[in-house]
Amino acid sequence: MSKLSPAQWIGKTETCNDVINKAHVDKIAATLGTLRPAAGEPLPMLWHWAFFQEPVSAEGLGEDGHPARGGFLPPADNRNRMWAGGHLDFLQPLRIGVEANRTTTIGAVEEKQGRSGSLLFVTVNHEYTQAGKLCVREQQNIVYREPAAPKESSDFVVPEPAWCERFDPTPVTLFRYSAVTFNGHRIHYDHPYATGVEGYSGLVVHGPLQATLMLQMFQQQYPGRIPKAYTYRGLRPLTADEPFNIAGADIAADQAQLWTFTDHGPAHYAEIQFEEA
Repeated sequence: MSKLSPAQWIGKTETCNDVINKAHVDKIAATLGTLRPAAGEPLPMLWHWAFFQEPVSAEGLGEDGHPARGGFLPPADNRNRMWAGGHLDFLQPLRIGVEANRTTTIGAVEEKQGRSGSLLFVTVNHEYTQAGKLCVREQQNIVYREPAAPKESSDFVVPEPAWCERFDPTPVTLFRYSAVTFNGHRIHYDHPYATGVEGYSGLVVHGPLQATLMLQMFQQQYPGRIPKAYTYRGLRPLTADEPFNIAGADIAADQAQLWTFTDHGPAHYAEIQFEEA
């Protein structure tokens, strides 16, 4: 993976300050097709992914559109990067219009052997604070895999849904979500690159977009439930112009499962812990 050992990356830290800008929040709401929250109100959960992005000039980007590897994150030459999943603890809301801080630490770097070849797993820990108080604690799992054909289906077993909503991911939706999250990964908007270089069947629906839509739909279904923790992971890719379903079902008095799926099986899966208002 690199001439440097994993131990030389673990513990690296960076910080980023940002203002939860109301104008940018309005753009996120338009992208997700939901109401615009007002200044001073809580930032909807997972919308923080559209903030705290360190800008990198074009000269600092790799072929895939991500910042060139070997800066903050370990290099992983000739591998494709995926946001595989993560976990969040919601301690208190981030507020719109207020400055906030993100502190990020590399928690683990591990090489594993998978069915598709060698995999490099990087665990990144984030803490988001506002007015000196910890608001969100997050663990993000990134995987770098050797080039291989993406999974086309999934046999992951999910229960009978208690509710189900349809979502139509168009190329415009994917481009706008890439724009509001400042995500340059070309698989989401560059069709020749996505299909010809990384081997997908079309433009790829962002994993974080699916995670956000699942949580958004859950909160619309159950406005009296307050999410406290959220664990999610990708199972296989979805592509633009391929309608998918967002579904959920309770598994305990304070816990539910959420997932996206098509006729080819589940694509994204999450478990949410909540408390009643």
